Amino acid sequence: MQAILPGLLTGLSLIVAIGAQNAFVLRQGLLRKHVFVIVLICALSDALLIALGVLGLGSLISALPWLLEVIRWVGVAFLVWYGSSSLRRFMKQDSLKAAESSVGSIKQAVVTTLALTFLNPHVYLDTVIFIGGIANQFGDQKWWFALGAVTSSFLWFFSLGFGASKASVLVSKPVFWKILDVFIAAVMFSLAITLALAKLN
Repeated sequence: MQAILPGLLTGLSLIVAIGAQNAFVLRQGLLRKHVFVIVLICALSDALLIALGVLGLGSLISALPWLLEVIRWVGVAFLVWYGSSSLRRFMKQDSLKAAESSVGSIKQAVVTTLALTFLNPHVYLDTVIFIGGIANQFGDQKWWFALGAVTSSFLWFFSLGFGASKASVLVSKPVFWKILDVFIAAVMFSLAITLALAKLN
């Protein structure tokens, strides 16, 4: 527990924030479309990156700053595209139909989830370098710290995805989808700008 609890709290402090990935999980949860697959991918991706951080991948990433730069600009382009898609849905007359038809196939949902996860350079800074670095400070208990951080990811994403699916009363209101799409577009564009201007250390 001396390592698991700090790992759990560290993980929660990093992922419980409105970001591109969380906004997407929230939207899919509200639509009840491919929720289990999406939240599982998000949680397992965090688990993989945290494990790689504990194994020392953070040192390699730190030695290859150009790699984070490539990920950064591809991520910026993707965020702008996704934000633009949300604005297009907002401007359609039948916002409810647009919301439901925009989900696409499970393949599209998986690709979008993976892109929102791995095209964000901050995910590598947070999980591989930061969490991995802290975990290694726990010596023989580093994997218990990592387990705590991984547990936080599973708790958060499954709570967000399936918790949102309970809000069915909102789904039937077209005005809700207009507000949500404007909110998501704002999140995506602001993150794209922040990412473009950020100094990745």
